Amino acid sequence: MGGGRESRSCCFRRAEWVAGAEGGVRPPTPGRALREPRAARSSGPRAQPYVLVGSRGAGSSALLRAGEPRSVPRRPEPWGEMAAGARACPPRVLVCLGVLLARWVAAGFEALVIGEVHENITLRCGNISGPRGPVTWYRNDSEPVFLLSSNSSIPPAEPRFSLANASSLHIKVLRPQDEGNYTCREVLNETRWFRVWLQMARGPYEVEVNISSTGALPNGTLYAAKGSQVDFSCNSSSRPPPMVEWQFQAPDSSTETFGNNLTASCFSLLLMSQNLQGNYTCLATNMRSRRQRKVTTELLVYFPPPSAPQCWAEMSQGSLMLQLTCRWDGGYPDPDFLWTEEPGGVVVGMSKLGVKMLNQSQLSDGKKFKCVGSHIVGPELGASCVVQIRSPSLLSEPMKTCFVGGNVTLTCQVSGAYPLAKILWLRNLTQPEVVIRPNGHYLITQDGQSSTLTIRNCSQVVDEGYYVCRAENPVGVREVDIWLSVKEPLNIGGIVGTIVSLLLLGLAIISGLLLYYSPVFCWKVGNTFRGQDMGDVMVLVDSEEEEEVEEENAAEEEEEEEEEANEGEESPEEIPKHGHIHRVTALVNGNVDWMANGLQALQDNSSEEQSDIIQEEDRPV
Repeated sequence: MGGGRESRSCCFRRAEWVAGAEGGVRPPTPGRALREPRAARSSGPRAQPYVLVGSRGAGSSALLRAGEPRSVPRRPEPWGEMAAGARACPPRVLVCLGVLLARWVAAGFEALVIGEVHENITLRCGNISGPRGPVTWYRNDSEPVFLLSSNSSIPPAEPRFSLANASSLHIKVLRPQDEGNYTCREVLNETRWFRVWLQMARGPYEVEVNISSTGALPNGTLYAAKGSQVDFSCNSSSRPPPMVEWQFQAPDSSTETFGNNLTASCFSLLLMSQNLQGNYTCLATNMRSRRQRKVTTELLVYFPPPSAPQCWAEMSQGSLMLQLTCRWDGGYPDPDFLWTEEPGGVVVGMSKLGVKMLNQSQLSDGKKFKCVGSHIVGPELGASCVVQIRSPSLLSEPMKTCFVGGNVTLTCQVSGAYPLAKILWLRNLTQPEVVIRPNGHYLITQDGQSSTLTIRNCSQVVDEGYYVCRAENPVGVREVDIWLSVKEPLNIGGIVGTIVSLLLLGLAIISGLLLYYSPVFCWKVGNTFRGQDMGDVMVLVDSEEEEEVEEENAAEEEEEEEEEANEGEESPEEIPKHGHIHRVTALVNGNVDWMANGLQALQDNSSEEQSDIIQEEDRPV
């Protein structure tokens, strides 16, 4: 295809026309030839030959120069010889007609006239202006046939023949058998002969176009699938066979021609694309009559969407009706949509836009709806998507507290709702079923399916009570109550003083415990008591075993007193100077090393005391 458009794969089949090799047309050869002297053809003035092309309508004709291609007929062979001075025989004597027609004057003319079947035509007797003499017309077949004469006493051969402009032959309702050679004889001062060759043309009629497309729309428009192969063919009846030319015109572009005037009636387009959509015209031209007939066919190129359909559900504006929407973009033309309930396949509705409105009576929690998209060029089963609707669920804190004059925020979280739920805040006690609107006292914010209500400058009289968070969609409505308690603010100074006092008391207790249970502190205290009274040993023990240790010490002291009393009776001279020696079982919590050090010190002290006692015993009384 020309015009700079991308190359397209076409296969052409050439038609074989009945025509000359170079476009010219060869007339048939007459059956009987009448020879003419060579000198008669060469003497006298000779006018420029012409071609007379007949057109539709009575008495209409057109002149073409004989020098143009396919316009100059081949001269018929002469019909015989005749003396230059021979007289014309009477018209009624047909035997002499051959001699009359053999008279070839120097001013002979030739003409080619194209006539169409069932039309009228006028054959002119030469291309001469001025006064004309008596005229006689003959048909030159195998034998000369008289047709018409300017002599009114001689009737024409057929009523279809008449004389026009005193010299021209007018033929009505041409027939295919009217094709042939015609001769006009004019007698004025001298006899002149003019020959006219009449060629018959017919058609083209009934141009038949065949396009192997994918299908046809109800209005007759053809369409083909993108990427497919489309075959084109064009046929027409004509005499001679017509030249067929295919033309293409895309939307908003100029006409382009296939094959550059080639006589092609068949071609194919491989891998149809979107830019090959448009009008295809088959133009059949009769090369004789130049009559044309064309048939234009619109061909559309369709293709389905490349991706899968998408569907969703949403709440319609201003109502609680459910709006189902299905989209399947990217194809041409737009697909059709069918909504059904699943399972079961109950048809909900069909539409070109893919939108369906449902009221609440048709809805229930967990219900599924299926959208099936179908395209004119496939796929055969179409493509589908499913939507499942859900009622909302709410999550919120049941109680909130606010101090008088402070701010508090109530939060409400919606989950599981499809389509998305609408969240509202209401008062359950003071203003039931009245929606709270944002103002200077209330601030409402929403992020997705989470909504917050902030109450500023809390008042115990106005704000305390139940607040309702409501979530609603076409499937269902859910509500949750939140109790707001408003309290007076506490004495901050008293609270701080109490806290500080408790901290100090705790610090004192911890310090006392550390001092009481610290092993280092016990060792220092033991040394101090040992310096004051060498006879007593002081060891800190756990409070849990204090009573047991005291009982054991008391029992040991009684036994020692009894032994001393007995010893005093037996040996009164031995008087101990030091105090009592106490046996003490010490339990030290958490530090074995310190306990070992304490026992070692006690053992050392006991050894010293025993050595002192022994020394005193060894002294003489």
